[in-house]
Amino acid sequence: MLLPILLALAAAPAAAPAKARPYTVQDQVNLRRLLGFTVSPDGNHVVLTVRATDYEANKGKIDLWHVRKDGTDLRPLTSHPAPDTDPLFAPDGKSVYFLSARGETSQVFNLPLEGGEPAAVTRAPVDVSAFLLSADGKTIAFAADVFPDCKEADTLACTEKRLAEQAKSKATGKIYEQLMFRHWDTWKDGRRSHLFVQAVAGGPAKDLMPKLAADAPVKPFGGSEQFAFSADGKQLVFTARDVGREEAWSTDLDLFSVPTDGSAAPKKLTTTNRATDTNPAFSPDGKTLAYLAMARAGYEADKLTIVLRSWPDGKERRLTDGWDRSPDSLQWSADGKTLYVNAWDVGQLSLFAIDVASGKVSTVVGPGHVSSLSVAGADLFFAQDSLNGPSDLYLLEGGKPKQLTKLNEAAMKNVKLGSAEQFSFPGWNGDKVYGYVVKPADFDPKKKYPIAFLIHGGPQGSFGNAWHYRWNPQSYAGRGYVAVSVDFHGSIGYGQAFTDAIRSDWGGKPLEDLQKGFAAALEKYPFLDKSRACALGASYGGFMINWMAGMWNEPWKCFITHDGNLDETFAYYATEELWFPEWEHGGTPRDQHMGFAKHNPIDHVAKWKVPTLVVHGGKDYRVVDIEGLATFTALQRRGIPSKLLYFPDENHWVLKPQNSVLWHDTVLGWMDQWTAKK
Repeated sequence: MLLPILLALAAAPAAAPAKARPYTVQDQVNLRRLLGFTVSPDGNHVVLTVRATDYEANKGKIDLWHVRKDGTDLRPLTSHPAPDTDPLFAPDGKSVYFLSARGETSQVFNLPLEGGEPAAVTRAPVDVSAFLLSADGKTIAFAADVFPDCKEADTLACTEKRLAEQAKSKATGKIYEQLMFRHWDTWKDGRRSHLFVQAVAGGPAKDLMPKLAADAPVKPFGGSEQFAFSADGKQLVFTARDVGREEAWSTDLDLFSVPTDGSAAPKKLTTTNRATDTNPAFSPDGKTLAYLAMARAGYEADKLTIVLRSWPDGKERRLTDGWDRSPDSLQWSADGKTLYVNAWDVGQLSLFAIDVASGKVSTVVGPGHVSSLSVAGADLFFAQDSLNGPSDLYLLEGGKPKQLTKLNEAAMKNVKLGSAEQFSFPGWNGDKVYGYVVKPADFDPKKKYPIAFLIHGGPQGSFGNAWHYRWNPQSYAGRGYVAVSVDFHGSIGYGQAFTDAIRSDWGGKPLEDLQKGFAAALEKYPFLDKSRACALGASYGGFMINWMAGMWNEPWKCFITHDGNLDETFAYYATEELWFPEWEHGGTPRDQHMGFAKHNPIDHVAKWKVPTLVVHGGKDYRVVDIEGLATFTALQRRGIPSKLLYFPDENHWVLKPQNSVLWHDTVLGWMDQWTAKK
């Protein structure tokens, strides 16, 4: 009986392949995300930080994965319910250190590469937020929040005791004596992030910054890239902003050095620069300290220049003054002759090699978005994504990228993405300005398509060739829209003068670029339907939507403004990082009132008429929620069709998976409603 059955199976028609379908928000929230990676010293093993989504639990699940240099043996290393992050190989390559909240607090653990149970390395009574190993692997430096005014030498024990006392109190009031009492999405409680050192083998942890009322790393986004061991392990160099009551309006980040035995107080290394100095990185031989520096105090988006500092004598040389780009990550080559960096460049976050002797810059990987990089021996590994797909791990082999992982191959197998194309046009003052068009997956050049006109935030940002999990053009292309974006004056990656041009002109040059870019896209792409166009943006993009509502409200069928300012003067007094509006508008409202009033959306509400969806997060302390509520009030009082989507538990971004789905469903539903063919 077996032969007839086999013959029948052979004769049966093969199952038809599944038809490709458009990309959706459900795809977006469920994709695996490559958050970072570490490479073994011999370059043969890579440990990845990978985020999956637990949709029912409404959160991400973060685990460590392993892959070999040749792309084989891709597998999970951890599967604990707690997030496992920030992996770092031991110097011998036999084990991996990482952060995990497997107990009551987040601590550093060590996991043998061949398997077994992770062992705790730190046992601090509070969360460890970042860590680093000395070159010999015997000492660990870690960051933890403690009370800097502790009288006891053991600030960790003192902090544990004080937190326990506070928990017993039934009084909920908090007293503040200076600004930055809340930041990003968190209210302060008097603690500061300090750096500690202890032996990896165990023993007490020593606070290297006692009494210092400053954070290292700098909050809210600083990590282990902001501190570094010297080659001999005897010094720790770190970034901090130690400016006292000026913290809310100062960008004066400095580098400090401190003996790892705690025998002396931290010493400021960058004493003359009142702007940012950050991201220290020692050369392999330990004789040179590279770091990134800005030149203008108060400007968070100034050009970053690589500075080389002889160690320990302190003689400095500025390496990239002649390169009009801002490097981000710094990685030394094994021989110390090259620095590898990523930097925005004409709509790409590209990978560059910089010759340490001459400062000559060469492009290593051009198109796409290189988010992180690591050197192991002669090998260069990097993570890259683009408008054509999410991030994966690559190895530079023979001068060309070799893809080592395909983390979302199964998930994206039957998903068809829209094609992306960069275009350019003469913008303000005839300057060349760039943008992107992303077409629907089922694009037909004979059809006319509605337009999703995306406006990026920052304003010193870019809607370039990158995969995004909140503002992804493919989300709109999958719904049948053509997504159009413009990197207006103020955007990054086009030279510092282009970025600087937005200062004191938020509603001037950028608006002109957007108008000319929209017109250029209509002329270049006949499939765009001008009569069915919606514009949307967040942060500065939300401000711009509010500004356009009064200054450019034709031909728009609808607007979506997310976390955008309505009143620039009030926003100054409500935000936390005052250096930002003071630089952008040329001072304080008291001293430079016209800088705030020059382009203020609230002064043009009488001209509003476009149906508008307002979105805001209740934990957004950068653009406080009253701005969104006031925008909705103005719309409703004028009788303009409008809707408010409010997230009490989200900050300046929408991060929770189910909230992301609600956001996209509401935004796309609003656009569908107003762009539907009559």
